[in-house]
Amino acid sequence: MTKKSKVILIYTGGTIGMMEDAKSGHLIPFDFKQLQKQIPELSRLDVELLYIPFEHPMDSSNMQPAIWIKLAKLIEKNYSKADGFVILHGSDTMSFTASALSFLLDNLNKPVILTGSQLPIGTIRTDGKENLITAIEIAAAKENNKSVVTEVCIYFESQLYRGNRTHKFNSEHFKAFQSANYPILAKAGVSIHYKHNALKKANNKSLKVHTSLDANIAILKLFPGITQNVVEAILNAKGIKAIILETFGSGNASTEKWFIDAINTAIKKGIIILNVTQCNAGAVQHGKYATSAGLAKAGVIAGADITTEAAVAKLMFVLANTSNKKEIEKLLKSDLRGEITV
Repeated sequence: MTKKSKVILIYTGGTIGMMEDAKSGHLIPFDFKQLQKQIPELSRLDVELLYIPFEHPMDSSNMQPAIWIKLAKLIEKNYSKADGFVILHGSDTMSFTASALSFLLDNLNKPVILTGSQLPIGTIRTDGKENLITAIEIAAAKENNKSVVTEVCIYFESQLYRGNRTHKFNSEHFKAFQSANYPILAKAGVSIHYKHNALKKANNKSLKVHTSLDANIAILKLFPGITQNVVEAILNAKGIKAIILETFGSGNASTEKWFIDAINTAIKKGIIILNVTQCNAGAVQHGKYATSAGLAKAGVIAGADITTEAAVAKLMFVLANTSNKKEIEKLLKSDLRGEITV
């Protein structure tokens, strides 16, 4: 008799865990002890489910690095007890959380699947039931007694994505996420079809959980007409160690002297600047156009095809682990968790 897979379900909050209060009509978190009642199909899964609900469920707009570390520690504490993990999470910042966990969970060899919904699980047309049931199936899936998925992923609307490659692009449709620069990892239809060539390969190393992040970063998004005062205010913000520079197209920016001078001054002061494209798809390529040559000359680091969400998490992770500028640059240019194409 095949042993049942054990999956730990961690509930942080978000739309998926909401239902309408009979008295007020407001959406409120439901008691997770009632999950079986809301989704009776769970009893038919050949999976042993364990539940860890947050004492105070949170809207994902309130997500903080401290919660990412809390989640990483929860997974570390329960790593030997489960074959996989499913994290229920609000969709608005899910890509940030998935990216952060990918860096915090080093040598991960079990699935950590984040999912949620656009409609509360207590509504008739909810997308939450299918998202949750399939996420659990993926977290429990094994081939030759080994987990099929061994990385941090997002499952949403029939598709499994590498978490640190995702971006929420739609707040209206059930298909809320994109992974423009990396193929999907699985497609769920009548069966779940895994794209094995795209999945991270497992290793035999022990899980190493990092518990430090440095949030002294900022995002400077360029736009036509941005003023010198705005640029310098962000570059000179107190305590800032790194800036994500969201540029045009393949990494292009203004060639105005004041702008290049401001970038040069910030870098000479020791601030790390990572160039990330504003486009959903494509990559930063310094020197492809003359409008990015000045950035490269100043010492701005090209972020390749990293998403802004992954860039935020990666910078926080790297800054927390080293203060050596050359090492920081090396790590930002390296593919640490499948987050960029090099």
